[in-house]
Parts: sequence; structure tokens; C-alpha cells
Amino acid sequence: MHVLDVPVDTGAGRPLVLLHGFAMRPTVYGRLAEALAPRCRVVIPDLFAVRGRWSSPKVLAALTATLDRLGLERCSLLAHSFGGGLQLGFAASRPERVVELVFSDTLGVSREWGLADEALRHPVRLLRMATPAAATSFAMSWIGHPLQLVQAGWWGFTSSRDGAGEAVAAARLPAHVLWANRDSVLSRRDGEEFARLLDASFTVASAPGHHPIDHDWMFQQPDLFVRHLDALHLEALTG
Repeated sequence: MHVLDVPVDTGAGRPLVLLHGFAMRPTVYGRLAEALAPRCRVVIPDLFAVRGRWSSPKVLAALTATLDRLGLERCSLLAHSFGGGLQLGFAASRPERVVELVFSDTLGVSREWGLADEALRHPVRLLRMATPAAATSFAMSWIGHPLQLVQAGWWGFTSSRDGAGEAVAAARLPAHVLWANRDSVLSRRDGEEFARLLDASFTVASAPGHHPIDHDWMFQQPDLFVRHLDALHLEALTG
């Protein structure tokens, strides 16, 4: 069984597996991983560096095999943006492997995955929004895995996640949705609907002085993001 590369595996304690955003590389989330590493084990697999054709079932099977290889029978999951679609599918099909779920600025209820559409049609707009490290990651991902990213983007833009949210809610998995207070990519209304579907908490991020927080705050403002994670009282961070 194919396993995913895991460029980031740091810290000790209860495992927190992060599923990254579209065309992002795991190392972009390095500062967040470093901030969390004293309190939990942070694992960030590469969701796009797969051999051959990219497909959601293939990546979810590879993710399962990767967790098995790492000895992670159950874990907390944290997803950013596009990664939320994979996280939702994993939790719906393998709820026994999940301790808790956190979705950050991820589209879960609309049929069309707006971020994938945005990335494919307006990559320059996304690059302007990102930090230099994220822009570099975006470019390197397209250079290294162009076909896989096109296939992943097409899946995100056309796939339906009907029933997955209901399955997660039925499994009574603790779930939380975090949202940037000025997300320039995804609609807050969609996030609110997603949280209701999952029976999850919904938190709009706040910052001192009411500064705008954008879509990529997970890795642009990791200290602020950790403070919001702390407010959720996650098992991964309290052990």
C-alpha cells in the first residue's frame, strides 16, 4: 500500500495530524508545528506528492496506511482549506480513527469547492494574499506535481460531499470550525452552515485591535492560531 511522505513529524505526546491547503507544502506550516510541538506530536503528510493519478480515495487510503506506519491508531485532525474536504472524507469513512476534528476556513457544504476554482482561475490573487514562504510553496508544488494538482483541483471543484457531514455528525465526533474574520477566498456563511451540519462549534477569529485576519492565518499568524486552538480545549493539547 502506498504511503504519503511526511516532511513534518515533530514533538511528542498525543498526535495531531494536519492536512494542508491546496498547493501548499507541509513545511509552510513549520512555525505552527514548532509552536505546538512542546505539547503534542504534529504530523503533516504531503497530500499531493503521490505517484500517478491523484484521486480522493487513493489519497485517503494512503493517509490511512501512513497513520498505520506511524503507529497512530487514533489521532486528532486539523485541516486547512482544501485539506478539509479530505479530512471530512476520512472522518466519515473511518470515524474510529478520529479523536476530534478542527476545520480552518474550509468549504464543506457547497457542491463546488470554491478555493480549488479560485486557485485554478486566479492563482495570482492567491499569491498576493500569501506570505513569501507560501508563495514559494505554491510555485514549487505546481512545478513538482502539476498533474496531481490539476486532478486534485478538478476533484475539489466538481465533487459532492453529500452525506459526509451527516456521517460525521452521526458518529458524534467532537468538531470545531475556525474562520478568519476577513476571509478573502471563502464565504463565512458556508462555514456557518458547515458547522451546523457537523453539530460543531463555530468561531470567528479575533485579534487585538480588530486587525483583519485572512484565509491563510493558520501559517501567517501561528501564535494567534494556537490561542484559538487553546480555546477549544482539544484533547491533543491537554494531555
